[in-house]
Amino acid sequence: MEKNIKQLLVSAIKNGTVIDHIPANNLFSVINILGLYNIDNQITFGTNLESKKHGRKAIVKISDKFFVDDEINRIALAAPEAKLNIIRNYQVDEKRKVTVPDEFSGIVKCVNPKCITNNDEVKQKFRVISKKEVSLKCHYCEKITDQEHMVFI
Repeated sequence: MEKNIKQLLVSAIKNGTVIDHIPANNLFSVINILGLYNIDNQITFGTNLESKKHGRKAIVKISDKFFVDDEINRIALAAPEAKLNIIRNYQVDEKRKVTVPDEFSGIVKCVNPKCITNNDEVKQKFRVISKKEVSLKCHYCEKITDQEHMVFI
């Protein structure tokens, strides 16, 4: 006889942020672009977890960490359908869906080696031309960068 038991696959945190609905293959990109390997907070992550909507997903739980807008924009570029759950006292206090910004600067490197941003001290600046499969257009050289070729700064 099969029992219908829900099992907590990843331990709960008291306060912090859960990044959910990360595409499984983008987990390490999210960890890398947020610099999570450099912080002392407790971090739990899981990948290839079941997702009814996406098939397979990844999740990251960070104790005592609440992200600022620049960090949320980084998450959105690597995982545009991610959701943030803000945890306070073991309860979900707030749910936020990340949104890819229309324009941003200083997060991604232009893929064009001849671009002024790669050869001078000019800050990178992009306009987002597609938000679902993220594609960016450089403000200076107009080169298009897709999500697969993004290099985060």
